[in-house]
Amino acid sequence: MASSNHSSVAEFTLQSFSENPQVQIFIFSLFLGLFIVTFTGNSLIVIVISSNPGLHTPMYFFLLNLALMDILSASTVVPKILQNLMTKNTISYGGCIAQIYFLTWCLAAELLLFTAMAYDRYVAICQPLHYSTIMSKAACCLIASAVWAISGTDITIHIILTVRLSFCGPNVIDHFFCEIPPLLPLSCSSTYVNNVMVIMAKMFFAVFNFLLILVSYGFIISSILKIRTKEGKKRAFSTCSSHLVVIAMYYCPTIYIYVAPGLGQTLKEGKVASLFYTIVTPALNPVIYSLRNKDVKIALKKLCPFLGNNRPFGKLI
Repeated sequence: MASSNHSSVAEFTLQSFSENPQVQIFIFSLFLGLFIVTFTGNSLIVIVISSNPGLHTPMYFFLLNLALMDILSASTVVPKILQNLMTKNTISYGGCIAQIYFLTWCLAAELLLFTAMAYDRYVAICQPLHYSTIMSKAACCLIASAVWAISGTDITIHIILTVRLSFCGPNVIDHFFCEIPPLLPLSCSSTYVNNVMVIMAKMFFAVFNFLLILVSYGFIISSILKIRTKEGKKRAFSTCSSHLVVIAMYYCPTIYIYVAPGLGQTLKEGKVASLFYTIVTPALNPVIYSLRNKDVKIALKKLCPFLGNNRPFGKLI
């Protein structure tokens, strides 16, 4: 009886990457490698920051949260993609809903976290004398809790609205994994409220947060330009460079996905772009944010001495 309330579809069929077995093997190897890098790199970041008191600062606290989000989002999508590459491209109704829940929760949380990290850099550069007071341990915990809670509340509302829909066929999702936008067209019932909520979420999490980041960096750049010494400017810019690179990697595919249809680009290109911020970016974040950071490298070598003594790994970090 419960199933008749929201769905008569037991499973969905996801889009295939390719019908060519050799191409599928290549994609499987690529995604498996990226997943291993993502899981290992971000796990190391969590362990290193948690176990090193010298890294218990606001910047690394937010970085630890980002690493956890990357692990969860990659673990939600990649294992199922790998399974589908080796078997049939299907996912159960419950599995699809679960994938939407955890993936959307992490992606929305990352957008909020980027804004929090931009605010942290703003306070550090524009109000250095008040930094320790404004970005206290309690304040950081409150910000992180708000990030997880707001994004969690948002996706919970979306899921409640989604499970109320009826899915009676067709059951082919025009995507490589489950997301709300490609799932809604398959519904037999009205999705008006769902679409309104999706638009509102995009406006808040993507547009509004992006504007806040631009405002923060507007003040940051203005403050940096007032620094008289070249060394001082260089040091200030270096504290923001990693954050800006990751923001660009995340927002560029996101903007492309929403702008591409209006420019006549194919939906397939948009779906490939979505793989970038769900699979590639989580793998690159540890390298960009942490493994190039002097403090993290020192802590990592203490935790894993062989990384400093072994020649190949020593060169890597």
